[in-house]
Amino acid sequence: MTATPISDASAQQALRDAMAAVASPVAVVTALDGRRPHGTTVSAFTSLSLAPPMILVSLDNESQLLAIIRRTRRFGLNVLGSHQIDLATAFARTGRDKFQGIPWSPSEDLPRLPGSAAWLAAEVDAYVPGGDHTVLLAHAVAAERGPGNPNPLTYHQRSFGTHTPLATPLDT
Repeated sequence: MTATPISDASAQQALRDAMAAVASPVAVVTALDGRRPHGTTVSAFTSLSLAPPMILVSLDNESQLLAIIRRTRRFGLNVLGSHQIDLATAFARTGRDKFQGIPWSPSEDLPRLPGSAAWLAAEVDAYVPGGDHTVLLAHAVAAERGPGNPNPLTYHQRSFGTHTPLATPLDT
C-alpha cells in the first residue's frame, strides 16, 4: 500500500497528531557558555549503544543551546522524574534566562539539576541533519541514576504525566 502525499501543513499536523499517541520521556539538556548555564526541555532522546556507551538527542536548528554545544561539543542530560514538571515547563519556554531561580550544580563541568531521575554527561561525536532539527550522536562519559526511584516524567497526548506499571511486571 502506498501512502498518499499530503501538503506540508497537513503532513505536519498529521505527524503531530500521530506522535501525540507516543509516550516520550522528558529531559533537560544543559551546557555551559563560559560560566553561564543554558538548557532546554526535550523529549527526543534515547540510548543508542552500550558498547561504546552512546546516547542521541535532537535539538532545534535555531536553538541557542545547539550553537553552544557545537562550540563545546559537550552537554548534560537531566532525565526528569514526575516530580519535576515545573522544571520541564520552565526549560520549555523561549528566552535566555531559563536558569533564573533554578538551582543547579556543576557535574563533569556541566549544569546538573538536583533530584533528576538520571544524569548523563556526553561528548558529541557527530551532528546529523534532520529537517528542522539536528541529531547529536554522543558518547556518555558519565551516567548516574538519581536518588530514590522516582516515576519518570513523560509527555503524552500533549501533556505531562508518568508511567503506570502493569499489574504483572515483565521478566527482564
